[in-house]
Amino acid sequence: MRLFAAIPLPEPARTQIVGLLERLRESGWPVRWVHHEGLHLTLKFFGEVPTERLEVIEEAVRFAGQGTGPLALRLAELGAFPSLNRPRVLYVAVDAPSALELLQDRLERGTEAIGFAPEGTPFQPHLTLGRVREGQRCPARDLEEYADTYEQVPFVATELVLYESILTTRGPRYDPRLTLDLGA
Repeated sequence: MRLFAAIPLPEPARTQIVGLLERLRESGWPVRWVHHEGLHLTLKFFGEVPTERLEVIEEAVRFAGQGTGPLALRLAELGAFPSLNRPRVLYVAVDAPSALELLQDRLERGTEAIGFAPEGTPFQPHLTLGRVREGQRCPARDLEEYADTYEQVPFVATELVLYESILTTRGPRYDPRLTLDLGA
């Protein structure tokens, strides 16, 4: 099973990102856009893991989330990895308090102790919008045209979810395996 820990995107941010995705889909760019149903902020990607490891991963996620509390976040600017000049992954950045970075670090350290290597790059909170198709190029800097087409609204994250990513012919489906309440 493919697993990752993430914060699901609540309202009002969800409405803004869904609208932005609809406008971006009309661009005709060679991008595999994410599905509206799967919008989330990934904190830790585990990859393919045997079913018998699920329980120990759930325990590490529970431990990392303890005492976190609700997180006040805000949508920020559009961006691309590795850069706007050579976009491969298109995203909306998320402004976050240090508590989110602490949660992500606790996930990294807690799961490193059970055999999952840390990411290796600094944590950059973001919502993935789409990935440029293999062998294709996205027009450099055209993403900036969409910068003013959504509101950079504040929102509150109240859940940490361990998802299973199930690949289907219609794209990935994300099924929650564990949902932690971060407080209301």
